[in-house]
Amino acid sequence: MLAVLAAHTNDVVPINVLISELWQESPPRNARTTTQTYILSLRKLIDAAARQTGVADDAKKVLVTTSAGYQLRVPADSVDASHFERLANVGHRARERQDYAAAARAFAEALSWWRGPALVDVQAGRRLRIYAQRLGEVRLNALDCRIEADLRLGRHHELLGELSAVTAQHPTHEGLVAHLMLALYRSGRRCEALEAYQRLRTGLTEKRGLEPAPALRRLHRSMLSSDEATTDLTETWQATHAVRRAVPQPRIPADVAAMPWSASLPT
Repeated sequence: MLAVLAAHTNDVVPINVLISELWQESPPRNARTTTQTYILSLRKLIDAAARQTGVADDAKKVLVTTSAGYQLRVPADSVDASHFERLANVGHRARERQDYAAAARAFAEALSWWRGPALVDVQAGRRLRIYAQRLGEVRLNALDCRIEADLRLGRHHELLGELSAVTAQHPTHEGLVAHLMLALYRSGRRCEALEAYQRLRTGLTEKRGLEPAPALRRLHRSMLSSDEATTDLTETWQATHAVRRAVPQPRIPADVAAMPWSASLPT
């Protein structure tokens, strides 16, 4: 219940939503009464926590009953997820200004708030599963953007261990694999960079029947044909996109629809 209320901090959560999240499709006959009992228990826990921290807030002012449901009234930054997203937005704004040092710091600070998967210790219902999935995607996006900023700052050697681990967890994430390829290439390990591409291609073709995106294939060709791959992800994508835009298309170009690092772009 606390997780549902915290996921909707400062918004009123109808009691029917709480009942649905707690019992899914099989609520007991006394579900409303039981939910009200849980609210009372939760207020007692809030009171106990307030006494321990020396805060004088009345639990009824923190967990408020309204005519439409219940509302958890707390400062937005007191919820870790809100704090993380605020810092990630700072990183996106810095990235838009091309201030990659500031972007890397902001994304790193945002990611430091994570200690594992979201709501890992909560028996989540449908709403909380969707919420946790969204947070996981936002986290992966922030990680992608932080790595990109670090690459732009020339920190390819320092990134190799982290990129090897994260691409093992997300073997078909084209943007992260491209980051790994660049870090390896710039560290003088071209063969391993090409092997990373082949692993991705094998995974995509065997599991999904897809070829890597055009921008990633362009990056791969540049590593095969030149002594120094100076083109980074953004420039590679922009070049591919520009070529496509120069030719009128009756439909959305396939490479635009399959943009491999679209998740890295701020929304």
